[in-house]
Amino acid sequence: MPRSEMIDVVLQNTQPLAHPRGSRLPLYVWAAMGVGTDDDAEAEAIIRQLDDRGIAVVASWNHNRFEQSLAEGLRIGGIQKRLGLRVNVNANTVLHRFCNGDPQTAHVTNAGEPFFDTSFSKNVQIGCPFALKFRYADIRERVASFAREYSAKGIDVDFAFADWEIDGPIEWNGAWDAAKRCARCRKHIPEIEDFTAFQRAYRKIRSEMQREAYAEVLKSYFPDILVGNYAVYPHDGYRYWYDYFEEFVEGAPYKADQKAKHRQWAHEFPATGYTFAMPVVYTWYPIFTRYDFQNTDYRWCYNMLRVASNAGANTPSNIPIISFVHWHTTSPPQNPVSDLRQFSAEKYQELLWHMLLRGHDTFFLWCPQNEIAKEVRLLHQVYAASLEFRDFLDNGEPVTFDVPGSEGPVVSALRLGNRLLVRRTDFTDDSDPVALKVSGKTVRVPRIKGECQILAIE
Repeated sequence: MPRSEMIDVVLQNTQPLAHPRGSRLPLYVWAAMGVGTDDDAEAEAIIRQLDDRGIAVVASWNHNRFEQSLAEGLRIGGIQKRLGLRVNVNANTVLHRFCNGDPQTAHVTNAGEPFFDTSFSKNVQIGCPFALKFRYADIRERVASFAREYSAKGIDVDFAFADWEIDGPIEWNGAWDAAKRCARCRKHIPEIEDFTAFQRAYRKIRSEMQREAYAEVLKSYFPDILVGNYAVYPHDGYRYWYDYFEEFVEGAPYKADQKAKHRQWAHEFPATGYTFAMPVVYTWYPIFTRYDFQNTDYRWCYNMLRVASNAGANTPSNIPIISFVHWHTTSPPQNPVSDLRQFSAEKYQELLWHMLLRGHDTFFLWCPQNEIAKEVRLLHQVYAASLEFRDFLDNGEPVTFDVPGSEGPVVSALRLGNRLLVRRTDFTDDSDPVALKVSGKTVRVPRIKGECQILAIE
């Protein structure tokens, strides 16, 4: 589908905002990556129409077609600057790949034989983290080449994100075994038989790569920029989801929860230099089979709310949380279980409300092209409606991150002074009020379907 058609789908399935957005971050939508036209007047009209809906246009940087990519980015950025909008860029392509298959990046055996780890992708030759330092300069210059041109034109980049995933050191799949076979890894990680030591060493380098070749480069040109990367965010030391390319490694520490193994995760965010958090709250297929709640909607909500609450509870209030979201079942196998039931649209929208009331600032929608219409409609309805409560969202403080271990009511709330903006979502027929503790006082939350409530703290 051409970009112009994707944007048309977005426009047809959303409406101009009924409430002012103020200074709240816009909604990001993968389909609005570019404007799909070379005509300046048409481009400005598209940017205006999307902004009326609170949706940001993002320009993509591509070093493989530098002149064309730069010209398009500057044109979009120039219009956004003139309209007083945020200038947004997708820096993903310029970061791939540190692990480019160069023999110098390979792992090496005691006998001096080079080898790569292809357990994440047959097309990516993941090498030794301790042999990648020389690759930083190339990636750093790719980022700087775009940043310099924007800066020279007086266009400050306000938001930059990447989807940097299968590259650099990753500790899952066959990576631990590869590291144990690598003489260089064993030299740099004396305690390599201990997964925790191995994980920390790998994630330390992974954070360094993102900081030195990406985040600090952009911050040197644009000091106030929001810069971050897919799946990098503060947390409680565990990850409650698996990406499509990740497999659990036997011997790795984890917390068991029904059939799920919640993996130990290194605290990588602070060392990246990132200025916003980017959790991933997707309907990953394994969620359905790893929990046995009778209400299948609660299987999805339980896991996804844990992911969202983990980020909300551990991210400082001065760090925006921009969360990747997706509703359709994500990365199902060719033959999914016969009783698979997709997360209902109603309860998905409820989850989005709970994310906002647990400190998330905005959303970034990823989805395949054939899902755009339904995905953007569901997401935009919540985003647009939430702006009625902008004062709470801007100034309120989350009061709970509790995720019930059994089906029942889920409650989230923002406190502003002596008032609470509350959302209650039920997964059973229970109609009794829920007792919510706030600063030593009890607020009773009645069951009201599909609405926010403003309650007093007395």
